[in-house]
Amino acid sequence: MTYRDAIQFLSALRVFGQQLGLDTMRDLLARMGNPHHHLRFLHIAGTNGKGSVAAMCQAALTTAGHRTGLYTSPHLISFCERIQMDGRRIAEADLARILGEIRPLLDAAPRHPTLFEVATAIALQYFHEQQADIVVLETGLGGRLDATNVVTPLVSIITNIGLDHTQYLGDTPAKIAAEKAGIIKPGIPVVTAAHGEALDVIRRVCAGQDAPLTVVTNGINRTPLVGAHQAINCAVAEAALRASGLKMTDRQMQDGLARTRWPGRFDILRRDPLLVLDGAHNPPGAQALADTVREQLAGKELALILGLLRDKDYQSVCRILAPLAKRIVCVPVASERSATAEEIARACQPANAEICARVAEALEKTSGQHVLVAGSLYLVGEAMACWQGSSATEEERRTQ
Repeated sequence: MTYRDAIQFLSALRVFGQQLGLDTMRDLLARMGNPHHHLRFLHIAGTNGKGSVAAMCQAALTTAGHRTGLYTSPHLISFCERIQMDGRRIAEADLARILGEIRPLLDAAPRHPTLFEVATAIALQYFHEQQADIVVLETGLGGRLDATNVVTPLVSIITNIGLDHTQYLGDTPAKIAAEKAGIIKPGIPVVTAAHGEALDVIRRVCAGQDAPLTVVTNGINRTPLVGAHQAINCAVAEAALRASGLKMTDRQMQDGLARTRWPGRFDILRRDPLLVLDGAHNPPGAQALADTVREQLAGKELALILGLLRDKDYQSVCRILAPLAKRIVCVPVASERSATAEEIARACQPANAEICARVAEALEKTSGQHVLVAGSLYLVGEAMACWQGSSATEEERRTQ
């Protein structure tokens, strides 16, 4: 199987959609020899900040000399971004090889595994082969029934709770917190920055599981990532690393955090004029971006290129972000779930917004201006590919 074959196969798995539950994942891993039983984990759930906290933990652990796996989603350009060892992406050949090896097991499953389940299985097998000391594992959706919730970690992390994926997780912070808190295991330390009714739910679950709880309320940022929300994320990462019991000096932690890189999150690709990318795809993320823009880019006249998915609360995101910009250009996202450019423009009212057919055209139209590309991570990936002069295949985009 070639890498192109692998991506085409993974793309075709989208037909199975989202299937929450652990039985299929456990069955597949058992037939693979349970590679996760040979690994240690930091397990991360939450509405926003999961990837940032994961990247921070990975950077610190690698600096401390641990062979560190990192599993995140979605990717921006290459599927290989999702699976990394010590900051290096899985080789295309290794991804294709592992998928080829487990492919006969997929058709034999009682329910065919989804794209995310197969990706998770590939990652766990790769980390086992690479003899990872520790794996930083990000949930895909929720927690309780997420495919990653087959592991027993050294520490469980719940970054924060906001209203997102409400069609799957519930329509209140308490309901969503209950799903995220499903990653909590008996006696395993928990670290969270949640507050309010969501924190009350997490406290009750921790008490029932006799799981020690650390609540982060104050931020401290030792990373290059920008914004007050990243200061909270950094404090969560530090607390989780300490709770894990993994060997690491304070100097190693600080040096590692200073090396954190997490593309697409207030990612400044160009400074004169500015080109900033941020995957603010839900209202809490949009508010964090708005606060950061007002703090970091005060006085700048911005052109906002905006693209969002229809199954998110895109109207609220538009209301939060539209006031930041002097010029707004709305584009569709390369996904069948995309809101149309016209729908996004209407949601930006009373601000006037232009419409473009694709992000490349919008970048060309705003050439010479300070530009903020925001919204779906799919849009951020497409803009990043344009900036790099590269492009993902249609199949690669379809695996996001």
